[in-house]
Amino acid sequence: MNRIEQLFKNKGKNILNIYFTGGYPNLNDTETIILELEKAGADLIEIGMPYSDPLADGPTIQESGTAALKNGMTLDLLFQQVAVVRKQSNIPLIMMGYFNQMMQYGDMAFLEKCAEYGIDGLILPDMPLYVYEEKYKATFEKLNIGISFLITPQTSNERIKKIDELSKGFIYMVSSSAITGAKKGISEAQLDYFNRINGLQLQNPRLIGFGISDHETFSTACQYANGAIIGSAFIRALKASNNITQTIHNFIEMVKGKVTV
Repeated sequence: MNRIEQLFKNKGKNILNIYFTGGYPNLNDTETIILELEKAGADLIEIGMPYSDPLADGPTIQESGTAALKNGMTLDLLFQQVAVVRKQSNIPLIMMGYFNQMMQYGDMAFLEKCAEYGIDGLILPDMPLYVYEEKYKATFEKLNIGISFLITPQTSNERIKKIDELSKGFIYMVSSSAITGAKKGISEAQLDYFNRINGLQLQNPRLIGFGISDHETFSTACQYANGAIIGSAFIRALKASNNITQTIHNFIEMVKGKVTV
């Protein structure tokens, strides 16, 4: 059992997963952001691997990735930053990026680095299920690295059940067919989708992402899943910040509001 699985075992609901881009807003902010998010009450932290050709990220996260790359962020540096964090924190850490990044780095070398430096899980939206199952599943399991696959309102029940079979940690429920940060609020159609997923009685816990930005949307998501993921709204807060530490604490306080945890 890794840190992600332990989190869901110990705390089954109202889990707050915060996404930020490694190396943004400044190259060496990664450590500060992770440690302050933990102090402020985030349960799980998702570190974006900056990438020049993102597929699902909206303008806010794309811009943060571009800025991080200009700052000089690389995967090797990100691993080094995570290693420093791991000497001070045991919070579950996920890296989110793209299969191409893993392949360019060297797939097995990348996975071994994740295990060595304390990364608990990966989100690689463009990794085909069959490729994971046939080529990487055994290595992920050997290294005790979780994998979270994405589902959307358009995903068939058959594919969702396959994703449930292969995921380790949690399933990432994309709230809509839009890109990240493109939509605010939760519609009736989305609630129908959430109820449909609940009716499937999946074995893995679920976190809802895309369009979660404040206390209202976080609270609603927590009624239909084990928690939620917030990315673009947090990146915007960092962009406007003059004091990262204070911004982080204010943001988490705003999101949690009166939610009982």
